[in-house]
Amino acid sequence: MPSSLPDGETAPEDGSLPPEALQGVGTRPFGLYVHVPFCAVRCGYCDFNTYTAEELGPATVPGASRATYADAAVAEVRRIRGVLGDRDVQVDTVFLGGGTPTLLPPEDLASVLAAVRDELGLSPDVEVTTEANPDSVTPEGLARLREGGFTRISFGMQSQVTHVLSVLDRTHDPLRVPQAVEWARAAGFEQVSLDLIYGTPGESLSDWETSVEAALACGPDHVSAYSLIVEDGTALARRVRRGELPMPDEDDLADKYELADERFRAAGLEWYEVSNWATADDTRCRHNLLYWTGGASARGRTATWAGCAGGTSSTPRRTPSGWPRAAARRSPGRCCRPRTGASSASCSSCDCATVCRSTCSTPTAWPRCRGWSTGGCSSRWGSDWS
Repeated sequence: MPSSLPDGETAPEDGSLPPEALQGVGTRPFGLYVHVPFCAVRCGYCDFNTYTAEELGPATVPGASRATYADAAVAEVRRIRGVLGDRDVQVDTVFLGGGTPTLLPPEDLASVLAAVRDELGLSPDVEVTTEANPDSVTPEGLARLREGGFTRISFGMQSQVTHVLSVLDRTHDPLRVPQAVEWARAAGFEQVSLDLIYGTPGESLSDWETSVEAALACGPDHVSAYSLIVEDGTALARRVRRGELPMPDEDDLADKYELADERFRAAGLEWYEVSNWATADDTRCRHNLLYWTGGASARGRTATWAGCAGGTSSTPRRTPSGWPRAAARRSPGRCCRPRTGASSASCSSCDCATVCRSTCSTPTAWPRCRGWSTGGCSSRWGSDWS
């Protein structure tokens, strides 16, 4: 369970939003994020708002158990409809993240998507993604998800190397990853993505190369590769503090990022956003791009209305029974300036979304500016920056 509440205002119980949060709704691409906070096991590096079965409240509390979650999420979708009033929106992207959404029955996830369709409407080419662990899916379950309208799946592979997975507290067998990808293809998913993590204590460059090559061997349409961040309050941070594990090394992270970029590009996956590569423009994650390009985004269960550079965000309560209903706090994007001053600046004043290594030493700390993700800046992170 997350260790502490982040800064921010408590969202109003009636779901109301300030007028500025509703500006542009109905005129910009609209995405919906649904947070499914359940995990079979808590990964030591994770500080997301997630819960194992032992940490949950009584099953009678709406949304506080797997059995009641879908009904609570459907009620939240209806609340979104009420907040939007008569604004005409069609949802362009839906993303179920977690946690592990696929710990819920496929029918529950499909019922949430059906509520989105009925209350808000889905665009004809809607992208519907669910995250999944390789060991949380079956061929039958994937087929039912596809029948329920899901078009895209993202598997949390993280690593191909057993000792790396052990440090991360990941429980799946590496051999399950290609099997899960094959099942997803057979079920008819239009896109399959794999998530990787690099920089785990004890992971050699050779280990990372093994993971990259194993991911490519699965033939994914999309790959996300994130550097490991040691977050305060996590089990991993406590192990580092006790001296049991070293902090990730910045030069090691740089080497691994460059290796991944080289191998992905050679295999036909083009880099399009800080930690993401895709085989073509139409296999880029459209939902993630909304956050960068300023589309409207409603998050069920964290209820955030967002858009990069001046979107709004909320502070979710840390218990399932107290999830907020809406958002009310400004959260402008950040970016870094190269060399001169190496100072942070808001996206609105950023002249070019280049990376200065002295301020953004790891890829996940890279800038969140429109120019960076849409090709407005051609500079890349590397030895040119000090």
